[in-house]
Amino acid sequence: MEKPDIIAALAALAQETRLDIFRLLVQAAPEGLPAGQIGERLGLPSATLSFHLSQLRHAGLVTFRRASRSLIYSAEIANMNALLGYLTENCCQGDPTACGVGICDGTKLEKPKRQRPS
Repeated sequence: MEKPDIIAALAALAQETRLDIFRLLVQAAPEGLPAGQIGERLGLPSATLSFHLSQLRHAGLVTFRRASRSLIYSAEIANMNALLGYLTENCCQGDPTACGVGICDGTKLEKPKRQRPS
């Protein structure tokens, strides 16, 4: 897949519901999740979920495949890594490893910890 449109990817992730969907799909990588299960886990009606998944697909952050009557959505790990690479390209004087930022291969993803409001 091509390098993601950085502006579109950042715009897609700037919306809280889409960020939650993307986070969930990254946690479910590489297998992905059926659309219905995403909606159930996040408490989203199907029309709302469909809209947000469409925005994430347009940004190149998710893809889907058909399995019988279900659509299985997956995070585009390569495009996520390209986005992370773009964002860290100039950090720490051009050495992203000095910042402690790694690239995700999708096989050992840690579950992100949500911070509770103070």
